[in-house]
Amino acid sequence: MILAEQLELQQPGADAWCQRWNHRLPTWRRTRDGGFDPEAHRVVRIPEAPAKRFTVAHHYSASWPVVRLAYGLQRVDQPPGPGEPEGGRLVGVLALGVPMNTAVLNVFPDLTPLKESLELSRMCLLDSVASNGESWACARAFQDAATKGIRGIVAHADPVPRVRITADGPSYVMPGHIGHVYGHSQGFAYLGRTRARRLVVLPDATVLNDRAAVKVRRNETGHAAVERRLIALGATARRAEEDGTRWLARALEEVGAAALHHGGCHKYARTIGPHRTRLRLAGPALPAPRHGTPSPSLFTQRNEGTPR
Repeated sequence: MILAEQLELQQPGADAWCQRWNHRLPTWRRTRDGGFDPEAHRVVRIPEAPAKRFTVAHHYSASWPVVRLAYGLQRVDQPPGPGEPEGGRLVGVLALGVPMNTAVLNVFPDLTPLKESLELSRMCLLDSVASNGESWACARAFQDAATKGIRGIVAHADPVPRVRITADGPSYVMPGHIGHVYGHSQGFAYLGRTRARRLVVLPDATVLNDRAAVKVRRNETGHAAVERRLIALGATARRAEEDGTRWLARALEEVGAAALHHGGCHKYARTIGPHRTRLRLAGPALPAPRHGTPSPSLFTQRNEGTPR
């Protein structure tokens, strides 16, 4: 069923879908179905710890970025779960944070990066949230962020599928998306694609980023956590005399990491808060994409040697 939905999402009209998550498994809602009840929900700023737990448990990336403002979408008619903030059951998280490359915030020439502009780093809503819930949640989170001095938001949509390798074969955990909620529902300007790059994708569908790889190669602080992550996926432990570069190359081969050429994410930006129409964007806005394009298989290249 997931593969069939993935193929449908690549066809014209794919922008009629919105995505949901539950324990890193994707589901979809047709935006035209509606059904979201604003009276049963609220968006509030929440501590980072419960926001991180929720996102790592449900989002396909199983990761948490550097975050400045974390927002929770709560069901006010349901009690909070264990470890969740008071006020209702946590059914979604939106995180505004620091992008891996702060230069992406330069699209706002009138704003100070990180002080007045941030990235929408994560948006993860459970599959219990009805269609159009993400638009409602974004609007309220941005309204609050504006009171904290934030005037610009950058968002990215990753169109490349992610696949988890299981005992039963490959399973799509993220079909790739074009960012319909940004370009067609939230007033973001579409700025094209980010630069193409090479990713190292692990069997659990997560990405071993360049910074993590460097930590292992150079024995920098944090390398032990990266090594434990790869050992949990099937790599043998590093030998006492083995340097980081050699071990990383061996570990990636043992776990079956895949080298993926990524053509770049879709990039969106918008201004928020008072006088937002007076703020400029660097460069022209382009027509937002209407549907996805087929992506190359994640299984065409197995890792060979150390990723660069």
